[in-house]
Amino acid sequence: MQDGVRYFTPGDLELASGEVLRDARLAFTTLGRLNAARDNVVVFPTYYTGTHRENASMVAKGRALDPERWFVVIPNLFGNGVSSSPSNHPTQGGHRFPRIAIYDNVVCQKRMLRELWRIERVRVAFGWSMGAQQAYHLAALFPDCVDGLLAVCGSARTSPHNRVFLEGVKAALLADADFDAGRYTRPPARGLTAFGRVYAGWAYSQAFFRDGLYRRLGFDSIDAVLDAWGADHRGYDANDLLAVLHTWQRADVSDNPAYAGDVTRALGAIRARAIVMPSSTDLYFPPEDSALEVRAMPNAELRILETDFGHVGGGPDRVPEATAFIEAALRELLQ
Repeated sequence: MQDGVRYFTPGDLELASGEVLRDARLAFTTLGRLNAARDNVVVFPTYYTGTHRENASMVAKGRALDPERWFVVIPNLFGNGVSSSPSNHPTQGGHRFPRIAIYDNVVCQKRMLRELWRIERVRVAFGWSMGAQQAYHLAALFPDCVDGLLAVCGSARTSPHNRVFLEGVKAALLADADFDAGRYTRPPARGLTAFGRVYAGWAYSQAFFRDGLYRRLGFDSIDAVLDAWGADHRGYDANDLLAVLHTWQRADVSDNPAYAGDVTRALGAIRARAIVMPSSTDLYFPPEDSALEVRAMPNAELRILETDFGHVGGGPDRVPEATAFIEAALRELLQ
């Protein structure tokens, strides 16, 4: 066990794509203690490029996710370099890694809850970005299991424009000849740098750059932001980035046997009290898309996070005033 990480090992997983993930390992961490009634559970899945370590920063005494009261389960996405991924799979590594859907992640997470702890109910499913997509799926696929849903800067189904944005950053990576269709023997550093620099323009808002809000995050210039994003992404495995990007692009709560592509029916099946919280300046999960989803949900509220930090404003402990707004919603759902 490293950094509190443990592994659920369900064996071979049959995937929505028709492929099989051999000897799957779902990495997770837990904070707090499960009570005797098993009704103090919060599921807090990870986001794109995130791990359990980043989410764990929001779990602390006196905060909404107080481990003295709540049992917080943080599962890692398949492909993120901690759970089974192209970078760590012994037989399906690199370009051989199968295509994995949000559906596959969430079905495995639900199985883990039942088999490891006999958990049948989740007080709140909570996540940011791809974490929100997983929380949506958990509430839609297992409506009798989830009491509350807090989806921050995420969606039940990846929009066409969001897919196009992701194609852009992917193209920057694939343009590096060193990538070699995923068969690289050395990291495609130029492609990874380009991926990060292109992504930086989408992660924040226009006002973030215009008004110099980057200084609040410790950057002294726009170039410093771009350099940091490029350097950060050189630290990721390229096949891992693309594996999770594929998962993100095909995210859809209705793309499964339960709903057969009927997204309205999938959203209508969510019984949880839901707070859907887009950022007012998110460039790829805009409030307009969230409003459409909320209309199809029977017990949902659209609560916009007013911030000029764009998508990043909703991230765990990124912006103090935004985090306070998110935690206020969490406290409501946890009551």
